[in-house]
Amino acid sequence: MANLDSLLHSIPAAPLKLVAVPGCEEMAKIVDEHLVSFRKDIVKMNPGKADIFGYAEDSYLVPCKCPRFGSGEAKGILTESVRGMDLFILVDVCNYSMTYKMFGHENHMSPDDHYQNLKRIIAAANGKAHRVNVIMPFLYESRQHKRTSRESLDCAMALTELKNMNVSNIITFDAHDPRVCNAIPLKGFDNYFPTYQFLKALIKAVPDLDISKEHLMAISPDEGAMSRAVYFSGVLGVDMGMFYKRRDYSKIVNGKNPIVAHEFLGDSVEGKAVVIIDDMISSGESMLDCAKQLKERGASDVFVCATFGLFTDGLAKFDDYYEKGYISKVITTDLIYQTEDLKSKPWYEPAIMGKYMANIIDTMNHDVSIEKVRDTTGKLNKLMSTHK
Repeated sequence: MANLDSLLHSIPAAPLKLVAVPGCEEMAKIVDEHLVSFRKDIVKMNPGKADIFGYAEDSYLVPCKCPRFGSGEAKGILTESVRGMDLFILVDVCNYSMTYKMFGHENHMSPDDHYQNLKRIIAAANGKAHRVNVIMPFLYESRQHKRTSRESLDCAMALTELKNMNVSNIITFDAHDPRVCNAIPLKGFDNYFPTYQFLKALIKAVPDLDISKEHLMAISPDEGAMSRAVYFSGVLGVDMGMFYKRRDYSKIVNGKNPIVAHEFLGDSVEGKAVVIIDDMISSGESMLDCAKQLKERGASDVFVCATFGLFTDGLAKFDDYYEKGYISKVITTDLIYQTEDLKSKPWYEPAIMGKYMANIIDTMNHDVSIEKVRDTTGKLNKLMSTHK
C-alpha cells in the first residue's frame, strides 16, 4: 500500500464514512471491502489504531436513497447520522440503467438526474459532516469544458455549485480537460489516471505481449490525447504516433462537428502491436476508424485502452471489427456502469479500479500526501520487470 508509513503513524481527519448515490452501489461495495481490509492490516501493525473511534469498522458504508414522488420530484435520505464524519460520496453520472416513474411513465436517468441526486445527498447531510468529499469518476458535463461561441460552461458551473455547497474535495479520473479545476481554485481537485491498471489488464488479456520498442507502439487517436500517449510510451520505452482529425466545421451533428478523416503522423506500424490510448469511447466511430487504418498499415494487433467505455451506439460495430480482425482487445475501467453484455464480449477486458480508489480514500482520510498514490511510474516499471 502506498504511504504505508504515513498511514501507520497518522490520525484520520475524522471517522471515515462512504456514501453511494443510487447507481454506484456495486463499486462502493468493492471499495468498502478494500477499506475494511486496509484498516485491519494497519491495526495489526499498529494495535493502538484500534482505539481510535470509527477507525476499524466492519463497514464504512452509510445507506442512502433518493425516492421519487409521482410528479418526478425527489428527495435525498441518509439513514444514519454523519455528524462529525469525513464523508466520501461516490456518484456514477453515466449509469443510464437506473429508471424512475414520472406521471406513470418510466424514464431512464441522465447525468443531470444523477447530479441532482448527488446534491440531494449533500443536502441531506445538513452541513453536519466534518468534511464532504465527492468522488465523481466521470466528471459531470466535462465534455463541455470550453466555450467557442455563445455556449454554456456546464462543468465549471457544476464545480462552482459544489464548492458553494461546502464540498472540500472533488476526486475524478482522467478529466477530459483538467484545467476546468480553475473554476474552483481554492478547493481540492484531484485527477487520477488508470495507466497502471491499463497495462495490468493488457498483460492479463495478452500474457505473451512483447513490451519492446521493436514490437509495441503507443498511439494517440487525436491531439487531445497526446499527453496520455506520451506518458505511456515514455514509461514503456516504445515509439508513439498520433492521428489528427479533419472536421467539417460548416455543420453540427449530435452536438459536434463531424470528422471528415483521420490523418496519421508517426513511424511505420508494420508488424507491431499498437495500443490506442484515450480518455473515453463514446460512440466508438473515431476509435474504430483509427484501428482500421492501423491494421491497413500493417499493425499486427490493435489494442484499445480508454478510461470510460460509454458505447453510446451499442456494441454491434465493435463485434464486427473484432470479427474482421481490426481490433484485438478493448480495455476500459469499471469506474462507470457496464452492461452484462459488454462484460461477456471476447474482445473486452476490464481494468479493475476498486482497490486504487480505496487507497485514495484511505490516504485522503489520514490527511497525508497523496503523491505516492498518484505516482504510477514505479508500479509500471515493477510490473514490466515482472512481465519480462
